[in-house]
Amino acid sequence: MSHQPLEHRHGAYLISDDPARLQIDAIHAYLGTLYWAMGIPRDVVERSLRNSLCIGVYDATGAQVGLARFITDYATFCYVCDVYVLDEHRGRGIAKAMLTMANDHPKLQGLRRWNLVTRDAHPLYAAIGFTPIAHPDRHMERLIPNVYLRPDEEDE
Repeated sequence: MSHQPLEHRHGAYLISDDPARLQIDAIHAYLGTLYWAMGIPRDVVERSLRNSLCIGVYDATGAQVGLARFITDYATFCYVCDVYVLDEHRGRGIAKAMLTMANDHPKLQGLRRWNLVTRDAHPLYAAIGFTPIAHPDRHMERLIPNVYLRPDEEDE
């Protein structure tokens, strides 16, 4: 069964879940500058996009100006990550529009839990229903900071 892409207009912008529209080089170039993905290899970005539901935002010229990536089993859980809007396009409600599209997305209905991690965008996520973890004592993580900046062990 083929997936008919969901697409919406947000002012002059197109918001789409069509994986064929994703501009991997542009996404890689921007993600590699962000604190959570500093130095991420292009092949890792490509693989992560291929294995997630992605919502991209495109300006009038078709250039990608934003992304939100959703790691999900489409049944019980969704992890929200790699949400960004290029600096020159911020302040126009684009991130909220991407997250609202995900919240309403037919493939993401009935999920028991949505999670995310953010350093500084709490108000954005709170506006669409996210709250601090109710029972942080139940959550654990295995974190490998700066994993993409570590030297390749094969080169040593």
